[in-house]
Amino acid sequence: MLKRILSISGRPGLFRLVNQGKNMLIVESLQTGKRVPAYAHDKVISLGDVSMYTVEDDIPLGEVLTLVFNKAEGKAIDVKGLGSDKDVRAFFKEILPTFDEDRVYTADIKKLFNWYNQLIEAGFTTFVEEETTEKTEEE
Repeated sequence: MLKRILSISGRPGLFRLVNQGKNMLIVESLQTGKRVPAYAHDKVISLGDVSMYTVEDDIPLGEVLTLVFNKAEGKAIDVKGLGSDKDVRAFFKEILPTFDEDRVYTADIKKLFNWYNQLIEAGFTTFVEEETTEKTEEE
């Protein structure tokens, strides 16, 4: 699901991949629904490719967003209401206790919360694709 949600450097908000053209992508804003092109020179990042540094290993963004969703009980997070950088980091520590405090900056945490809020506003409630596994019985 997050593979088709994009962040484009220099453009506010998140976008849904609609189609691919020659040397460009057609994307739709999650906030306005307006479709615009994203060209080859734009820095486009799929949220499915983003991960969060932790002490042990990197955790995919989908899993982190699920933890945020559970902590916030499916509601938006008031990023400005959290207070200072120290308070933001303390709140995030409750969500993901093992995040790497040296490599994860407060700006990264705020961006994560803003992306979460945009996804919730757009109606997303699941962030990790469930794997379909077929159980085969050996005879």
